[in-house]
Amino acid sequence: MQNIYDARQKGKLIFLLISVLLVGGVLYVSNDLVEDLSIEERKKMEIWAEATRELASDKTEMSMELILKVIQSNTSIPAIIVDDTGEINQYLNLNLPETDTEKYLQEKLEQLKSKSNLIEINLGDEEKQYLYYDDSILLKRLSLYPYVQLGVMVLFVLIVYFALISTKKAEQNKVWVGLSKETAHQLGTPISSLMAWMDLLESSGVDSSLLSDMNKDVNRLSVIAERFSKIGSKPEMELIYVNEVLENATEYMRRRVSDKVLITTHLPSDAEGAMVCLSLFEWVIENLCKNAVDAMNGEGRIDVYMTSEKQQIYIDIKDTGKGIARKNFKTVFNPGYTTKKRGWGLGLTLAKRIIEDYHAGRIYVKDSEVGKGTTFRIELRRVV
Repeated sequence: MQNIYDARQKGKLIFLLISVLLVGGVLYVSNDLVEDLSIEERKKMEIWAEATRELASDKTEMSMELILKVIQSNTSIPAIIVDDTGEINQYLNLNLPETDTEKYLQEKLEQLKSKSNLIEINLGDEEKQYLYYDDSILLKRLSLYPYVQLGVMVLFVLIVYFALISTKKAEQNKVWVGLSKETAHQLGTPISSLMAWMDLLESSGVDSSLLSDMNKDVNRLSVIAERFSKIGSKPEMELIYVNEVLENATEYMRRRVSDKVLITTHLPSDAEGAMVCLSLFEWVIENLCKNAVDAMNGEGRIDVYMTSEKQQIYIDIKDTGKGIARKNFKTVFNPGYTTKKRGWGLGLTLAKRIIEDYHAGRIYVKDSEVGKGTTFRIELRRVV
């Protein structure tokens, strides 16, 4: 059963890997486009700078009409031309403010210098001008586009992932409820038949001591059927003293485990109450104790502690078993996870559902060390 969980984890990793590859591919293509456009704008500005140089030259052999068309063709790339002294000679495609124009141009020039988008214009006779230009609005927008794509892709992946998780969880809940109800239904008929046989045996004069033990087992089956019938429906909650429940549940387990397992309760003298469904809560305690016995291979010690603090009741079930690796502290509650050769890996999953969904509490691995033991903790809301 652990393999089922491992396969599920591998499926999630593959999904995430494919998503990362898709996002990476989109970003690579987008960045490549931005780089190509940046190179093209550089070439355009070099041609524009050459046209400016030819316009200022007295010995140009180019058509004046062509030069003017080249110069006038730049309608999107902001640029500033300065001379050797740093004085601004020309500027274009800048949204100048109505006031403080000179200050704005100087600030813009410093900004362009920091970007290192510089083209040197050699006018001859050791006279030079310097063209500083900025990226066009189109290039700036395209530069932001990959990050917008990344955000959209990540959002899409998250939506798909959580949609799959929610759908899967809903399906699992239906399966849980269906199996529980069907189990309770299937148990109902033989239990009723056994009760009838008990009455018949009693009327036939069978030894009452034998019938008493048989009756306990039949009643136990009835309790189990009742527990399964409550899975999937809102159980009836009642105020009970947790001390008594823990004492009764551990006493029941003592009678059903070998003498090699010592089960000890450490309970406060003051009664602590909580709103619980008695049969389901007892099921959780018994399940944790059974798991502890299995973890110890039928030999060791189980200690059940109960403490309270303000509005919380804490129940710790500690064993001396083989322990749980820290990486599996949360994994042990997933359906299908088990280290047993024969087992479905559903006990802790049911325990978590009962405590957290029905009792609004918490159950988790408080502490564990491989080879030394594990402590499970249950938290309930304290009433009295």
